[in-house]
Amino acid sequence: MNHNIPLAEKLRPKSLDNVLGQEHLTGKTGTIRKMIENDSLNSLILWGPPGTGKTTIAEIISEKSGRKFFKLSAVSSGVKDVRDVIEDAKKQNLFSGKSPILFIDEIHRFNKSQQDSLLHAVEKGWIVLIGATTENPSFEVVSALLSRSQMYILKQLTFEKLEELADIALKQFNADEKTDFSFADKQALIQYSGGDGRKLINSVELVLGQFKNSGKIEITNEDVLSVLQETMALYDKNGEQHYDIISAFIKSMRGSDPNGTVYWLARMIAGGEDIKFIARRMLILASEDIGLANPNALVIANSCFQAVNVIGNPESRILLSETAVYLAVSPKSNSTYSAINEALAFVKKTGNLPVPLHLRNAPTKLMKDLDYGKEYKYAHSFDGNFVDQDFLPEEIKDQKFYQPGNNAVEKKIYEELKKKWNDKY
Repeated sequence: MNHNIPLAEKLRPKSLDNVLGQEHLTGKTGTIRKMIENDSLNSLILWGPPGTGKTTIAEIISEKSGRKFFKLSAVSSGVKDVRDVIEDAKKQNLFSGKSPILFIDEIHRFNKSQQDSLLHAVEKGWIVLIGATTENPSFEVVSALLSRSQMYILKQLTFEKLEELADIALKQFNADEKTDFSFADKQALIQYSGGDGRKLINSVELVLGQFKNSGKIEITNEDVLSVLQETMALYDKNGEQHYDIISAFIKSMRGSDPNGTVYWLARMIAGGEDIKFIARRMLILASEDIGLANPNALVIANSCFQAVNVIGNPESRILLSETAVYLAVSPKSNSTYSAINEALAFVKKTGNLPVPLHLRNAPTKLMKDLDYGKEYKYAHSFDGNFVDQDFLPEEIKDQKFYQPGNNAVEKKIYEELKKKWNDKY
């Protein structure tokens, strides 16, 4: 028995049947299983949270398909390493007739030039590329490489799957160490893992190792926490969690829920998110989702953005909380957001319609002779600083883009527009 091999490595599945939580890919009708069975392997990107089996699946594909396996880590490899592997793969291909697999872990860490260096080899079939990433490939993988690869999404392990994995790790540890440990509860272990299977197995090994000679058999949550110190909130400010949690934060404010708003804000602050990023997103929401229903929201959000730049952490959490709750409880309207989106879509559809002559600038005599600016009515020369005239091209003169929202402020705006424009509103 080699006690130097980490428990997570000992438990790495050797067949698709033993991969937990990814049955949509590895089950009897799973796409990856079918790919192996039909020997129809193409380049692919495995996208999923940490510890969900990306490397394991890549190694099983290599083993079951009978292909040579090259592995690089994007953290420590450069373009030269990629080219060296491609040259080795080309030679291997001559003898075996099957393109070797090049597995690149954390492929999102490759820059554009590094990713581009893979393109030719993938196109020529010298290698079958398998990239693993915790990041959204749409943001992190160049489009040319993405278009030549099939993307498969791995799911975060459920509580039940993590319980099953903890039992497997416990059984293996007991067999290796000739111990008889059991867990009174796996809640602390699973919470600490954050859904990462590898981290869970490492935690089991660490905790049980600490109590190996203590005479203790049943391990409680308190025992687990005494070793792991504290349960850390999972938040990767450079990864997918970054996008998911800011999305939850924005949707909580948009949905007028101050409790959800403060919770997701706390998750970001505890995870070390850039406070300016948070404040910037609140600025956008103040205009997009609150708008004219409460114009002060934009003023307050802008004040918050300016203030956190001056104050910094940890006091900025107070300003962010005040502003976020204010935005959450504010009345909502996306009327101006919808107006500009509709206008932009209309411009794309109708092209460059001519500016009506009466609205054109006439700085020269020639332009005046061509009737530029003729018949323009200066609003301030009329009662109430308003005069009925057309401000849109003739072809779309009755088109409406702004529709007042159903809130107190915009109801007044609607009445005023109706009074001025009669049948237009």
